[in-house]
Amino acid sequence: MRIARFALAGQDPQYGIIELAIDGGDHPDTIATLTGDPLAGVAVNYTGERHELDDVRLLSPVIPRSKIVGVGKNYADHASEMGGEVPEVPLLFFKPNTSVIGPNETIIRPEGVNELHFEGELAVIIGRICKQVPVERVPEVVFGYTIANDVTARDWQRADGQWTRAKGSDTFLPLGPWVNTHLTLEEVGKLDIETRLGDEVRQSGSTSQMVRGVAELIAHISRSITLLPGDIILTGTPAGVGAMEPGDEVHVQIDGLGTLSNPVADQ
Repeated sequence: MRIARFALAGQDPQYGIIELAIDGGDHPDTIATLTGDPLAGVAVNYTGERHELDDVRLLSPVIPRSKIVGVGKNYADHASEMGGEVPEVPLLFFKPNTSVIGPNETIIRPEGVNELHFEGELAVIIGRICKQVPVERVPEVVFGYTIANDVTARDWQRADGQWTRAKGSDTFLPLGPWVNTHLTLEEVGKLDIETRLGDEVRQSGSTSQMVRGVAELIAHISRSITLLPGDIILTGTPAGVGAMEPGDEVHVQIDGLGTLSNPVADQ
């Protein structure tokens, strides 16, 4: 099931189920509206309304109420290209919810940043409050998966030492275009990831290259941090990260999750 958050002109955001032509249903390329928020812990139903996808604006599929937990250097080739090795324990950092934007929204390069980099990756959305989750029970706490671009101001990252400003600035976390709630951990462990700058492929990898998979990451994070519904786990990026410039458009594509596209502009 593909769950999206969307808006019609002049109306508040709503949730709906994406229906694509590839599914072979009676309503291709539409979105069927739902009552309420699927992450709020209450039952949701179809309202009976249905809209053409071309007539709606897809938003970030979730605005975390609490936090985004990033995992650094979780692909060996990426760790190498950054001049280091994979850490002995997962390297964690936070991004604020104010960094989140949706599909086709603009990534803004702040004044003073000269090296703005893309990092295409798989994002996990937590579906229930949890702490100290055993590896074998991780599927019980996952709501679904979406695409993320972990935008990073590389020069600020080097200058500051810690990563708050470099990864947490406004617009530095595009998410979308929807959440796939029906992927198994086995399927999630072998998804192709591709990042294009314009038409040029810059990243081409697979989640099979992750040093630590989704289950291991969530088990590790939840040992010390309580996870809440809507929290997001960023699982790391493959090799090939690079600079974006104002006027560019970056596209991150993951099997089964669609394509997340965002233009870049100066502040």
